[in-house]
Amino acid sequence: MPRPELLEQIYTIVDQIPAGRVTTYGRIAAMTEGATARSVGSAMRHLPEGHTLPWHRVIAATRKLADHDSAQRQHELLRAEGVTFDVSGKVPAHLLWP
Repeated sequence: MPRPELLEQIYTIVDQIPAGRVTTYGRIAAMTEGATARSVGSAMRHLPEGHTLPWHRVIAATRKLADHDSAQRQHELLRAEGVTFDVSGKVPAHLLWP
């Protein structure tokens, strides 16, 4: 689990991802002072109960959804925001934020 100050940075960035857009674990890590893509993933897996962060807008660098227990829910939430997927399951590059 990332240090508390890194968690705050990660969560602040995730909160800024606009609806209908996605970003990657690595892009979020690059915007922090020391997080890695893996630590961003850990932060997403350990979100506090009752959070309102748009966790579903964070995807793998392949632009596909990571294989996890909430992948189906993530797909549904993204589709509801207008995010599209190509035939291989990738999100189009033009939807990447920032």
